[in-house]
Amino acid sequence: MNILDAPESDGLNGLEQLQAMLEAGQRPSICETLGFDLVEVGRGTAVFEGTPGPHVLNPIGSVHGGFAAALLDSACGTAVHTRLSPTQGYTTLELKTSYHRPMSADTGLVRAEANLISFGRRAAFASAALTDAEGRVLATATSTLLVFERSA
Repeated sequence: MNILDAPESDGLNGLEQLQAMLEAGQRPSICETLGFDLVEVGRGTAVFEGTPGPHVLNPIGSVHGGFAAALLDSACGTAVHTRLSPTQGYTTLELKTSYHRPMSADTGLVRAEANLISFGRRAAFASAALTDAEGRVLATATSTLLVFERSA
C-alpha cells in the first residue's frame, strides 16, 4: 500500500505526505518503471536521481528524451506537491522541456532539481534542471500545474 492511500496519511499536508513516503522507503510507481528515485523534498523543492541504462535507450542508442522529461515532470510536480493542503491534488497542464546535451547509457547518475515558482488557488508553476555528475545541464523544464480539491 502506498503511504498516500493509507489511513494515516489523512490530515497530512503535501510535504508531510512526501516525507512519510521517503521515511517508509516507498517510491512513486513511475520511479519503479523508469529506474529513478525521489531523494529529497523541502518546501517548494524536490530532487530526483537516476542512472539511465539500456532500459531507456531509443533505436539510435541514445537515452530517450522521455526519460529526461519524466524526471523533470516528476521533480516539478513533486515541488508543487510539497505545498498542497491535505485536501488538494494536482496534475500537469503543460511541460516545456529543452534538451541541452545528449545522454547515453554511459552518462551515469543524473539529478533533476525543481523549484516552485508560484503557487496559487488554481495553478502552480515550477522549473527544473537535469544535470550530470559534473554539474553539466542536460535538460531543463518549466511546468504549469492545475491545483484542485480532491473528492472524498
